[in-house]
Amino acid sequence: MLSHLKKPLRQVGKTDRQLVRRSAELPRTRADALLTAVSRAANKGRLWWVVGAVLATRKGATRRGALRGVAAIAGASAAANLVGKPLFPRRRPAAEEVPEHRRLTKRPTSSSFPSGHSASAAAFTTAVVMEAPKAGLAVAPLAAVVAYSRVHTGVHWPSDVGAGVLIGVGAGLVTRHWWPLHPDVPAHTAHEADAPLMVDGEDMLALVNPHSGVNGQDPTEDVRYAWPKATLRYPDADADIRAQLESEIERAGGTIRALGVAGGDGTVAAVASVAAEQGLPLALIPAGTLNHFARDVGVRSMPDADEATETGSAVGIDLGEVEIDGTSGPDRRWFVNTASLGGYPEMVRVREKLQDRLPKWPAAAIALVRTLRRARPLQVELNGKRTAVWLIFVGNGTYAPKGLAPSRRPALDTGLLDVRYLRADLPYSRARFVLATLTNSLAASRVYREEDIPELDVRLLDGNRRVATDGEVGPLGNHFRFRSRPSALTIYRKR
Repeated sequence: MLSHLKKPLRQVGKTDRQLVRRSAELPRTRADALLTAVSRAANKGRLWWVVGAVLATRKGATRRGALRGVAAIAGASAAANLVGKPLFPRRRPAAEEVPEHRRLTKRPTSSSFPSGHSASAAAFTTAVVMEAPKAGLAVAPLAAVVAYSRVHTGVHWPSDVGAGVLIGVGAGLVTRHWWPLHPDVPAHTAHEADAPLMVDGEDMLALVNPHSGVNGQDPTEDVRYAWPKATLRYPDADADIRAQLESEIERAGGTIRALGVAGGDGTVAAVASVAAEQGLPLALIPAGTLNHFARDVGVRSMPDADEATETGSAVGIDLGEVEIDGTSGPDRRWFVNTASLGGYPEMVRVREKLQDRLPKWPAAAIALVRTLRRARPLQVELNGKRTAVWLIFVGNGTYAPKGLAPSRRPALDTGLLDVRYLRADLPYSRARFVLATLTNSLAASRVYREEDIPELDVRLLDGNRRVATDGEVGPLGNHFRFRSRPSALTIYRKR
């Protein structure tokens, strides 16, 4: 069948020749220079990297669209250049087919079919449209210009461009296989909570991390605008945040009615643990780089936090808790997002470093391979059952999607922990896990386990390890008891 397809695709039909001729007959205008410049800018996807970087400056759906677009380009480029061109060799239009002023200085020498530039343009646009339709529609005209420029400059036949567009659209849609779309809505909770109205933040103690977020942007002005009467404090480099806040609350003698926080997930987790233990409601302004917790709660910006505190709108959400039998005595940690043992903390560190230049899913895959290559298996008892694992992930609540890169929580009041671990007691478990990840078949893999349970007891049988909670590394221990604490935290969220 493939041989039957190759012959007609090698040939150049009358329609292709007629369309190229009509393009060549267009009068000379200033658009010629623009089309040539755009065509060159799109070499190796450079144009789309720039567009993606611009889109990524805006948080939320637009940023996700940019990251999905870059991932789609990788798939489209591989399909067009590594598969399509070698399978279907075709000569490009002769330089004489178009006027001299349109010709590229350096003409490509690879097969004309299909157009890799068109594939990348369509892939990026399709991916952005799926996440952020308005941003995608804004990008679409540029993608159309790139696709047509390949005919205008005489390096592709129109059917090459058409095939490239189809490949690109397919590559964009295929990203959903590994990276499912999800509605951009707050996580659900059925537990409304009573919280005092905090007019201008009166009787509020707010911790502000001035070095959180992109480029260490100080959120102090946002906090002063939302809660001008609040008492502001900054993290003390010589003290634990929790101890610092507890001391402030004790000194206030019962006048503090709510805690506030402006910072990233690590700072939020520390303040949230104090709020839960002191029985105080928490107000937060997202000021970190990723703000996973604030996104799930549904507080996207300072105005959201301001409105919720001014109206006393709040909900009860679950927290995760881990009790640690450590080398320096027992300890207890709360976590708002995740906790982990084994290679998972290292994988997250490598992934976040790679995410400066790669989308989340490819970054996670590369980080996983690097971490597993150096990892040592943990001999453990999980809820009394002896086994060996490479890593253990514990989420506060049930995360989605299932698999390698959990990214969101549909609900914040499940009363469950999302437990995922990679077994080390089966042959070639790491290689099998990577293969299952690449084929998106983890659900059927014997080496990977996922379950939603209220408690997890982990006893190490071969020494001590550190637990990581919300990205912060905790003390050494050999016995860890993870629990879900239903409605342990009251948090301000607008209705």
